[in-house]
Amino acid sequence: MTRPGARTRAALETRRGAGRRWWNGERGSVTAEAVLIAPLLIMLIVFIAVMVHRGVDARLRLDDVAHQAARAASMQRSTPAAADSARATAASALAQAGVVCRSVTTSLRGAVMPGGTISVSVRCSVDFGQAVLLGVPGTTTLESTASEVVDTYRSVDYGFGNSEGVVGSNRSGGGR
Repeated sequence: MTRPGARTRAALETRRGAGRRWWNGERGSVTAEAVLIAPLLIMLIVFIAVMVHRGVDARLRLDDVAHQAARAASMQRSTPAAADSARATAASALAQAGVVCRSVTTSLRGAVMPGGTISVSVRCSVDFGQAVLLGVPGTTTLESTASEVVDTYRSVDYGFGNSEGVVGSNRSGGGR
């Protein structure tokens, strides 16, 4: 007398044998597929790495540009001159860094007074189509802000002219 599970066990062994024959018939095809797909996967990984590097590099350069603009603004004696200096410095630093922006915006916060803090924000729209030879569509807007302290021991230009006329025109002999 046979056990009830014996017949199913024999059927399973027969099925396993058929599966092994099928699997052994495909031997070597995985290697061929890997050889064909591996270069594409490597190119995709390199492409992604280049894109990430470009984004990180642009952000780091924009941080440096914001710092340079804030430092230039903190050296000025009036707020309008500080805003002009920040704008000019940002444009020059972006050109030197090689960052190509569609539009650059600088904004200045703070007052130009001894011991005060000036913050400069630089906003740049970067086009990814120029970043990679493959022409990736799209743009991203990067923004960076840097702050600088205005020197505590310096004079402030209040906009008054020289009341004596020409510099050095005081003929009183004071100190000569």
